[in-house]
Amino acid sequence: MSDRLSKLLRSFDSHISIPWPVAVSADERTIFVVYNKEDELKLRARIGEFEASATQSGHPWLQLDLTHSFEEWMADQEYKEGYFEDPEYLAGLYEDFSDELIEKLSTKINENQDENGVVALLGCGALFGFASVSGLVEEVAKQVKGRLVVFFPGEYQNNNFKLLDAKDGWGYHATAITAMS
Repeated sequence: MSDRLSKLLRSFDSHISIPWPVAVSADERTIFVVYNKEDELKLRARIGEFEASATQSGHPWLQLDLTHSFEEWMADQEYKEGYFEDPEYLAGLYEDFSDELIEKLSTKINENQDENGVVALLGCGALFGFASVSGLVEEVAKQVKGRLVVFFPGEYQNNNFKLLDAKDGWGYHATAITAMS
């Protein structure tokens, strides 16, 4: 329901508008905006409202959409036709994909870095099965001087994040914003 997204936006606005402490770790600078996977398209339709909330609070917004990152990476692979014929050969390359994606994101972040800014990662669900979102977030968070906002389709309970319907989640000491926050 859009009501969940309205609550989520209010929680985000309330959090992003408070003064930011300066000397905090990468984990403490990371914010997970956790939403139901069923709300993905509705969230994307309202992403401008999240951006407006951040910019109105004096935080420039840099949005990085991960949705097409695997297919773009795959299109650049020399042996892509062979991988489509025998996908099991691709499994050994997922780490290469992750490393290259982290490098690409780090470059964009460093080119557009602002200590007061928000780097927003959208499309994490598209990485499911291809890359570790937890590993990506941990590496990217180290590059961000302002706040890293991860739009996360999944669940959050007791500092444990579960992407989509994953069996296992991971513990991460970031701030979680939910419709219940």
